[in-house]
Amino acid sequence: MIANGKVLKYGDNVDTDVIIPARYLNSFDAKELASHVMVDLDPTFVDRLEPGDIVVAKSNFGCGSSREHAPLALKTAGVSCVIANSFARIFYRNSINIGFPILECPEAVAGIDEGDKVEVEFETGVIKNLTKGTSFQAQAFPPFLQKMIEANGLVNYVNAKK
Repeated sequence: MIANGKVLKYGDNVDTDVIIPARYLNSFDAKELASHVMVDLDPTFVDRLEPGDIVVAKSNFGCGSSREHAPLALKTAGVSCVIANSFARIFYRNSINIGFPILECPEAVAGIDEGDKVEVEFETGVIKNLTKGTSFQAQAFPPFLQKMIEANGLVNYVNAKK
């Protein structure tokens, strides 16, 4: 599985309250949630985002409340993956559970700028900055997690094994 898109880059401690603000959580419609993703941090996010784009952030991405809505809103909006120095553990697990790939790679975060074109090979963990001609090595997901992501999440993965 490969992701390919331009980068939208953010700093440290992007919490779930700015990924999807609580005032929008009265909807269970993922498309409705996606239309408000990142609005409090970057009001232009949804307008600039193209399907397949990649979010790059510094440390502790997805901190704050444990809402599953945060990775769901990013995924539904069209973000193909998030690359960060580190993730809040509950965000990390929620992402995997819904089949939304995220990678920890501080070298990539340091070497990728806003607007760069990036390609991510999930099977190998290789992150290529196509704009700058550089590449970085992230920890690849183990095969069972790759299958879970390809199945679009834990529930689909388990149901397919029945």
